Amino acid sequence: MKLSRKSDYALRALVTLTERRGDGPISVRELAEVNDVPRRFLEQIMLELKASGFVRSVPGRVGGFELAMAPELVTMGSVVRLFEDMLAPIACVSATHYEPCSQEWRCRFRRVLLDIRNYTARRMEEATLASIAAGPPVEAREVFTAYESGAGI
Repeated sequence: MKLSRKSDYALRALVTLTERRGDGPISVRELAEVNDVPRRFLEQIMLELKASGFVRSVPGRVGGFELAMAPELVTMGSVVRLFEDMLAPIACVSATHYEPCSQEWRCRFRRVLLDIRNYTARRMEEATLASIAAGPPVEAREVFTAYESGAGI
């Protein structure tokens, strides 16, 4: 599964709002600068997050956005589902975007893909904005040494 830029940028903005919770609203301009994302694109994303109840806007000169709910209650899965069509790696194992395949009756690797879907969904539901913001950033060595035989994945 590959996250879209919308999901990526939404999560960046929400984690920033989580880290700076209690400091007052943060403007889209500042959120865009801090997270190195295009401001106009982030404006659209923030409006979608607002419409879905994740953030609220505060009008005025010193206005901006802030979280609309406790970061412990917002899961990565709920944010990603807002912007992604499908979490499953392939449609024949998707609960929400299922598409039949002529080989389902005999397919063996479908089991692996179903396990991947289930693990991904479970992990994203376990990760809240609070737990993500509290965790350390991933270091480059972790990315390139975590699973040697999976190089190139």
